[in-house]
Amino acid sequence: MRRVLIIFTLVFMAVLVLDQCIKCFFVQTNFTMLGEYIDLVLTYNRGVAFSLFEFFGEWLKWIQIGLIVGIFGYLVYEKTLLKSHTIELGAILGAGVSNVLDRFNYGGVVDYIFWHKWFNFAVFNLADVIINLAVFGIILKSFFNKSKK
Repeated sequence: MRRVLIIFTLVFMAVLVLDQCIKCFFVQTNFTMLGEYIDLVLTYNRGVAFSLFEFFGEWLKWIQIGLIVGIFGYLVYEKTLLKSHTIELGAILGAGVSNVLDRFNYGGVVDYIFWHKWFNFAVFNLADVIINLAVFGIILKSFFNKSKK
């Protein structure tokens, strides 16, 4: 279990630091780059996905902290889940903590990737991409583990 916690912590910290560094760059420089498919433009999301739950205001960050602590507590309690998805769960929680830190540091989550080719998609950030990829990885692992049985 010690090895699992070390890997989890390394992935957690790598995702957190990388995401915060990129966000700091966008905030400090107000970097903007317009493209045919994607714009890189600084925005602040005061809600969650697609600005949902923005009406919670300052309470939203505390609700999210409670959820993250609860999830981490469950993972420590349910060791088999943590062992089977160590990297993915470290990435999800690292990205989640990074987004919550934004709420304390900037008043909202720092988003900067805007897809606009064929349709206008929500503005998002690296943490959001990592969360989606990690969830996809968990689903794939679950699917292939069931087909092996």
